[in-house]
Amino acid sequence: SMNEVITCRAAIAWTTNAPLSIEKIEVDPPKAGEVRIKVNINETFNKHILEGKNKVPFPAILGHEGAGIVESIGEGVTSVKPGDKVLIFLIPECRECSSCLHPKSNFCLKQRLVSISLTFC
Repeated sequence: SMNEVITCRAAIAWTTNAPLSIEKIEVDPPKAGEVRIKVNINETFNKHILEGKNKVPFPAILGHEGAGIVESIGEGVTSVKPGDKVLIFLIPECRECSSCLHPKSNFCLKQRLVSISLTFC
């Protein structure tokens, strides 16, 4: 199933100030440079988005921190492999600045210049 569309459940926000809806979704295999992760723990449900304080397009699968296992990887990915346990943080890293290169830092000095897209499953 590593290069196939998979079906899983997701907590979907369809609008603000409404309960999340648990639904089945389909997730495409990863494209070049992407990683598909089976998320076991999603710690953050972005309450500020559900309350309408931050505007996002709906429907949305929320969350920006979690833990899981790499299910499959796209072409060119070399930093992880299927089966690796990973943590997910929505803090981009350039892997070049002094903060990224420091072993006890995760606050990239260039983070506003980096774009990241995540789909949780």
